[in-house]
Amino acid sequence: MTGKLLPPLFEAPEKKAVFATRPADSRGRLIPEPESPTRTCYARDRDRILHSAAFRRLKHKTQVFVEHEGGDYHRTRLTHSLEVAQLARSISRVLALDEDLAEAVALAHDLGHTPFGHAGEDALNKMTLAFGGFDHNAHALRLVTKLEHRYADYDGLNLTWETLEGLVKHNGPLAPEKRPGPIARFDARMALDLSSWPGMEAQVASLADDIAYVNHDLDDGLRAKLFSVDDLKDAPLAGDDVRAVIARYGELELGRFIGELVRRLMGRMVVDLIAETQRRIGEANPQSTADVRGQARALAAFSDSTARDIGALKAFLFTHMYRHPRVRDPVEKAQGVVEALFVALSADPGLLPADWAALCGAPGDSVTGGVVRDYIAGMTDRYALEEYARIFHRDIVL
Repeated sequence: MTGKLLPPLFEAPEKKAVFATRPADSRGRLIPEPESPTRTCYARDRDRILHSAAFRRLKHKTQVFVEHEGGDYHRTRLTHSLEVAQLARSISRVLALDEDLAEAVALAHDLGHTPFGHAGEDALNKMTLAFGGFDHNAHALRLVTKLEHRYADYDGLNLTWETLEGLVKHNGPLAPEKRPGPIARFDARMALDLSSWPGMEAQVASLADDIAYVNHDLDDGLRAKLFSVDDLKDAPLAGDDVRAVIARYGELELGRFIGELVRRLMGRMVVDLIAETQRRIGEANPQSTADVRGQARALAAFSDSTARDIGALKAFLFTHMYRHPRVRDPVEKAQGVVEALFVALSADPGLLPADWAALCGAPGDSVTGGVVRDYIAGMTDRYALEEYARIFHRDIVL
C-alpha cells in the first residue's frame, strides 16, 4: 500500500507577483539585439551562460578541496552552481518570481573564481594589488562583458541589465568605495544602480548560494573525515537534525546518513527563507521592482535566529574544515603555484599563448600584469598545475 502524499507547505502561484521582474520590462542589453522567438530575454541569458567557456571551466575548479585532495565525490564550482540554480529556481517559483532570471544569476555567480578556490583568489589579489588587485565578482563581470569571445558582433555575452545587476549586486548594494575598477568602469557605460538592492531574483540566488554551500560542505567534510558525526551532534543549526536522524534510524551507512541530514537541514533552511521573505514582503508591500530596489534592507532573508545559526555553523566549518591541515597544506602549495605563475608570466609574456601575449605591454608593467591576471583567473586547477610543470619543468604534488 502506498503512502498518501501530504500537500506542500507552499503552493506555487499561477501568476507572477507584482514585484517580480518581468522580461517585457527589461532595461535591455548594452548592444541591442532582436528578441528570441522561443525564449524570454532571461531564459536566453541563462542559456548563454550555460554555453560559455567560463561556465564549462567550472567543472575543474574547486572550492575547498584542491583537485587532487578531494577525490571524485566532492563538489566543484560547476556542481555547486547547478545546486544553487536548482534552489534559486524552486524558491522563486514559490515566491512567484521570474525563475529564469534567478537561475541565470545563480549559474553566473561563480564564473569569476580563480583556480584553487578562495586561496587562489587571495594569491592573485596579493600579486596584483599594485594595479587594482583581484575581485571575483568584478572578474565575472569582465568575463560576461569582455573576455568571452563567442559571438561575432561583440565581446562577452551581451546579457540583460537585470542579469548583470544580479551578478554584480547579488550580495547587496555596493558603496562607492567598495566598487572594484571593472565594475565602476562598466557602470559608467551601463549604470547598474550600484547603491540599491538588486531585484528579488538576485536576492534569492544569493541566499540559495548560502544554503547550497553550507550543506554541501557538511557533506564533503563528513565524507572526507575532516570531522565526524559525533562532532556534528552539538554543531549550530545542524545538531538538531543530526540527533533526529540518529534517533529515528540508529546507525546508518555514511551515505544514507548524509542524505537524511542534508535533506532535513536544507529543507528547514528553505522553509525559513520563504517564510521570512513572505513576512518581509507583507510588511513592505512592494508594488514593483523599483519598490524592491528602494528598500532599506533586503526583502529576501532568513529569520534572525536562523541567520545567527548559519553564521555559527560557518564558524564551525571554518574551524573543522577550512583550517584543517589536510585542506590547508595543499592550499598553501596551491597559492605558491599561483604566485609563481604570475611572476614568471609577467616577466616573460612570451610564455603566454600567442593571442594573450599580443595583448601585453612590456615585461612587468601593469598592462602585462592585467593580462596575466585574467589568464590565470581563467585557469582550472588542473591547467594551473600543467602550466606550472611546463614553465618550471617540474611537477608539484598538492
